[in-house]
Amino acid sequence: MMRQLERRVVNVDDFARLARRRLPRIFADYIEGGAFSETTLARNRVGFDRYALSQRVLRPLADPELSVSPGGRKMDLPFGPGPVGFLGLYRRDGDVSVARSAARHNVPYVMSTFSINGLETITRATGRAPDFQLYLDRDPEVNASYLAACRASGVEQIFLTVDTAITSVRERDVRNGFRSVDRITPALLWQFARRPAWSFEMLRGGFPEVELVAGRPEFGKGALAQAGNLSARLDKDLTWEKLRRLRDDWQGRLIIKGISDPADAERARAEGVDGIVLSNHGGRQLDHGMAAISRVADIRRALGEGPVLYVDSGFRRGSDIVKALALGADFVLMGRPFAWAVATGGEAAVDHLFRLLRAEIGITLQLMGLSSLAELRQEGNLVLPFQA
Repeated sequence: MMRQLERRVVNVDDFARLARRRLPRIFADYIEGGAFSETTLARNRVGFDRYALSQRVLRPLADPELSVSPGGRKMDLPFGPGPVGFLGLYRRDGDVSVARSAARHNVPYVMSTFSINGLETITRATGRAPDFQLYLDRDPEVNASYLAACRASGVEQIFLTVDTAITSVRERDVRNGFRSVDRITPALLWQFARRPAWSFEMLRGGFPEVELVAGRPEFGKGALAQAGNLSARLDKDLTWEKLRRLRDDWQGRLIIKGISDPADAERARAEGVDGIVLSNHGGRQLDHGMAAISRVADIRRALGEGPVLYVDSGFRRGSDIVKALALGADFVLMGRPFAWAVATGGEAAVDHLFRLLRAEIGITLQLMGLSSLAELRQEGNLVLPFQA
């Protein structure tokens, strides 16, 4: 099976193509879709084409050294899985599969509040606690329960997502009824019947639930109902004051996810957070926004050199990751590629994704005359604005 996967999948787009063949439309569209006209979604990809890499030759080269240490945490690769909700709907125990693969490649796994597998399950399966992406609920007691679960599992770092207090409209989800249907309807049954491999694997053990809120009647029963209720219950009054309260309640590392303006990055630094994620939520929130990659250098200057700068939104290639690191990012988070990979072939496919991107980064660096990511930073001026 592994050899067949390696022949059929040579890049992230191949994973996306195969995942769509396997998944019911409601879930494939949820992964792929963006807000309204999906202009920001498209700009995230076009943005990478506006930078060119400089090629240096006749230089001594060694095997590429790809390790990084954002915030003092040693990692073998400069990228890893960002938080993606409902991975366990695309492949049973999908969250565990991605987390196990991340552990093998010595990078963190960032678990979403909307994950099917919960903190305890993932920690037990991998032997280490994940990082946790926190959506603040409107009920402080629910938030306190999330933090308590993090402490009990040994979570060291929380990613507070701040760009979804107002939920945008994703028109693909509206058409499919994602987050509005709370049970399996005849139309969904027809979609499931057209994807027998997914249906057999997913339904043989009963339709999944979001483990973090399982058993709480206010969130409903089953992942479809819980998806809608989790979204409806998001705190729509997020402020810097609430960030400070969370900072007081949480003694571990705190990262703000969803900053894309330099003024907000400066404010985050002043508030003393450990880092930020430069993100436009993969083009799923503000339509007609700027490409995430186009903001890296400005955000780095505003943030300074102390806090960690993560970035996500639109990354598909090793060269994309190299550009972000050269412009000042410390680490790249990737969402959709890992969702597509686990949907395509489970844990083995996620391992294959890691290998593909590792190879792309290494080859890109060596063709630039570099042997390490440290050299990429030291050299400077190797990523240049480009216009055809």
